[in-house]
Amino acid sequence: MANYLLTYYGGSMPGTREEQARVMQAWMAWFGQLGEALVDGGNPTSQSRAISPDGSVMDATMAPTGYSIIKADDLDAAVKAARSCPVFAGGATVVVSETVPAM
Repeated sequence: MANYLLTYYGGSMPGTREEQARVMQAWMAWFGQLGEALVDGGNPTSQSRAISPDGSVMDATMAPTGYSIIKADDLDAAVKAARSCPVFAGGATVVVSETVPAM
């Protein structure tokens, strides 16, 4: 089994406490479905800056809005697991990437 990084882009945050509770409940249910395949539930992200090769710093224009890490047998299985992620309810897109153990 390999690890897969699920990178979230876009979407919206819940506006009320009730919506927040519903969203958290959906995430907890999804984490339960994943079971031992869940490596790191992740977190949303906020401020981002991009650093270019020359060292200049600018506001990031294509920054992720969150991430999770799961285990799966292959990329297709990771994509299948990601398709039920609750982040889609908020309008986000998910990029699924296999991580390569290099260290």
